[in-house]
Amino acid sequence: QVQLVESGGGLVQAGGSLRLSCAASGSIFPMNAMALAWFRQAPGKQRDLVATITRGGSTNYADSVKGRFAVSRDNAKSTVYLQMNNLKPEDTAVYYCAADIAVVVTSNPVFWGQGTQVTVSS
Repeated sequence: QVQLVESGGGLVQAGGSLRLSCAASGSIFPMNAMALAWFRQAPGKQRDLVATITRGGSTNYADSVKGRFAVSRDNAKSTVYLQMNNLKPEDTAVYYCAADIAVVVTSNPVFWGQGTQVTVSS
């Protein structure tokens, strides 16, 4: 079992920045065995993939956030981050951290955090 706990959400004005953190614990597998992802879900909309980071540290992003968001990981701290810059009102959503014990995260990860709210005001 893997417990994921997100933090860092909040209210920010358009053009501002936030950094989300997701701490992993409880697993018999070390952090460096995991592939991770950030998803988001806005009210009334489906949950969308935002960014992924493989076990080896390769990253991938949704087109809507490319150039503005950056995902990174610190295996020693068992934490994955999402740096969000130049935020837009359409980035408002609940952001979820997810993980698989795999090289690459799947389309439906096994482990999920509880989510953290990000609200961007115009």
